[in-house]
Amino acid sequence: MNNKAAIELKNITKTFGSVIANKDINLTVNRGEILSILGENGSGKTTLMNMISGIYYPDEGQIFVDGEEVVIRSPKDAFDLKIGMIHQHFKLVDVFSAAENIVLGLKEEGKYDIKKAEINIKEIADKYSFEVEPSKKIHEMSVSEKQTVEIIKVLYRGADILILDEPTAVLTPQETQKLFAVLRKMRDDGKAIIIITHKLHEVLSLSDRVAVLRKGEYIGTVETKNTSESELTEMMVGKKIDLNIDRSEPKNTADRLVIKNLDCINREGVKVLDDISFTAKAGEILGIAGIAGSGQRELLEAIAGLQHIQKGEVLYNNPKTDKTENLRDKNPLQIRELGVRLSFVPEDRLGMGLVGNMDIVDNMMLRSYRKGKSVFLERKRPKDLALKIIDDLEVVTPNENTPVRRLSGGNVQKVLVGREIAASPTVLMAAYPVRGLDINSSYMIYNLLNEQKEKGVAVIFVGEDLDVLVELCDRIMVIGSGKITGVVDGRNTTKEEIGLLMTKTDRGEGNG
Repeated sequence: MNNKAAIELKNITKTFGSVIANKDINLTVNRGEILSILGENGSGKTTLMNMISGIYYPDEGQIFVDGEEVVIRSPKDAFDLKIGMIHQHFKLVDVFSAAENIVLGLKEEGKYDIKKAEINIKEIADKYSFEVEPSKKIHEMSVSEKQTVEIIKVLYRGADILILDEPTAVLTPQETQKLFAVLRKMRDDGKAIIIITHKLHEVLSLSDRVAVLRKGEYIGTVETKNTSESELTEMMVGKKIDLNIDRSEPKNTADRLVIKNLDCINREGVKVLDDISFTAKAGEILGIAGIAGSGQRELLEAIAGLQHIQKGEVLYNNPKTDKTENLRDKNPLQIRELGVRLSFVPEDRLGMGLVGNMDIVDNMMLRSYRKGKSVFLERKRPKDLALKIIDDLEVVTPNENTPVRRLSGGNVQKVLVGREIAASPTVLMAAYPVRGLDINSSYMIYNLLNEQKEKGVAVIFVGEDLDVLVELCDRIMVIGSGKITGVVDGRNTTKEEIGLLMTKTDRGEGNG
């Protein structure tokens, strides 16, 4: 690592109305290093990076690139300074090829020579050991291939300062290792790389230094080789946190949900679930792993009555009546009334589950409109529930009457998960409940799921972080391309074994 500063931030401050997103931040990233930026939700990480990449403009402070003070008012200004940001949600045109996306928007005299562009792309790919097919269409690509296109896109434009926002959020362990190898090569080539991530074990394995933000303020930078997960967590949160998930042995388990030979076809006529059979037991956490888009979402929606089932049965053993009921014959409201709850945290948290313009109390009432004689009479219980969730899950909000759209993504998520758990379900399906949440909030949610398990609830947990799945779940079912590719014991498996099952296409419960 050389110590020539690529970017230096001095006393950077950014406010949105009365909210201070960043306050007096001083930060340096050097050429030939990977700097991780850590912080809880709302600590100001993304805002800070958006100022370097030209999306926001600082209210106060100075930015220096290679020792010269610069003004970055737009993403074009950032590109002119060789700064490129790879966002968590890709900005690619699905019907275009990799090469067409990479050159999109570049000025070139005369007609664009796509063949020449493909040769240049191949040169970049070979230099850093990327695996990319320039002529392949984006809609035919896996998530990691799309991410590769995004990275090559900024390199093609000459970027030598790269910012990556949550780059491993949806990658398998094998894909993550490949990405890290590429990033190390880029670092060794003298590029400055900044990574925003929540995954501490990745920070420790990849970065040279770690900068920590807390509540919009800069706490400090430490050398990765001289720190630990617990020290970084304490810097982030301001207090010691126990980073162990306390997994208890399942007790009094009973078959609560039995899925038999389930097939689902989506609106485009594509089979998204193919002969799925499994059992979810009361008193255990069943994890579901799979590459994004493998059928996890459709499976939970089929159980909840939100997805049309082509074939098969969803049998629910009702603990209140001791009867077995086929949920396939019921509508979503009847399924909810039986105690089968779906807490789905989609990418668009406000598109499903919550109404952005309504306040927290009204969002609690969404689930109970059909119960009372009048919606307008019964506000005490929803208000009490809103206050309890705000208190228990440490939701950052001015008060319970704040519209949900004004909350940060992580706080919206806590409201959504808290509301479903408060309904005392017998089956709780939690899909991506910690997506985008900081470490403190994530462990709160894991503990809540464990509490539900201990109360005899059958918990189905769809997660992206394989380390967490292995620590939290009693059994882990892996889905690949709409089929079950394996079921493993959470206590005896490894994330590498799960990663291999995620990329397997044939059926079976082997070791991949």
